[in-house]
Amino acid sequence: MTAEVREEAQPAFKNYKGFVGGVFSGIAKLSVGHPFDTVKVRLQTTDASRFSGPLQCVAQTVRHEGFRGLYKGASPPLVGWMFMDSIMLGSLNVYRRLLSEHAYRVRTFQPGAPVGPDTLPWHGHGVAGILAGATVSFIASPVEHVKARLQIQYAADKRQRLYRGPIDCVRKIYRAHGLGGVYHGLGATLLFRTFFFCWWGSYDVFSRLLRERTDLSAPAVNFWAGGLSAQIFWLTSYPSDVVKQRIMTDPLGGSLGDGVARFPRWRDAAVAVWRESGWRGYWRGFMPCFLRAFPANAMALVAFEGVMRALP
Repeated sequence: MTAEVREEAQPAFKNYKGFVGGVFSGIAKLSVGHPFDTVKVRLQTTDASRFSGPLQCVAQTVRHEGFRGLYKGASPPLVGWMFMDSIMLGSLNVYRRLLSEHAYRVRTFQPGAPVGPDTLPWHGHGVAGILAGATVSFIASPVEHVKARLQIQYAADKRQRLYRGPIDCVRKIYRAHGLGGVYHGLGATLLFRTFFFCWWGSYDVFSRLLRERTDLSAPAVNFWAGGLSAQIFWLTSYPSDVVKQRIMTDPLGGSLGDGVARFPRWRDAAVAVWRESGWRGYWRGFMPCFLRAFPANAMALVAFEGVMRALP
């Protein structure tokens, strides 16, 4: 578990540990999770006539694009997730400390610490999660936007693709639509990340239960609490992610020449999903996402908490 953090033992300058730990979390998350994410995005942004399910999506991707097709669009999140997890987990650590000092007026903000009048409660960790999610959204939005557009390019021949790679994608979108085009989907990203309340609140709860009721080692507790809390997050947030992906892969139009925009507002994308597939549409692609959530985030939290313990 995270080493116990107290006001007198954790000066503000030691907040750097969260940002360093987040870099290693991002590397672990991408290595394990990107193939699942590619399948998820492709299922979310196409109808059933193209892929009947996740297994067919994997089979067709490997058959037509090779195994590397599952890692298509990995460059932005490799850099992006290292940076995003650094900002998210680093700021999460800062917000936990600030909330414990100024809002809840407690001294201990260690996830999984025994419940008591001097401990940040689970909902305090949840509020810190919302604040960290909002902070990282300003970095995550353009990264996820570019990643999603690259992931839905199905042509095996690069000459038939609109974007040759992430830099080309950013350059073309910026040239046609400016900074607003690069940040297309920011509002949907901010909404989606409010569900970090569920992730980090439940991470505290699972960490506490595993510490109190098992003899698991600290890394094992981080692994199980990280994986289970990530699944809680996706169970609560997935429909909003579907809408976000629809918005991020919607044609931008104009001089970019990629088609006509369909979803000028979040509500338009949400209604379109309902009209096309009913309530099931909000859960299309859920299985690869759910399967990815546990191993990717479990390893990410093991890496993060391990670095937090190792650094002085």
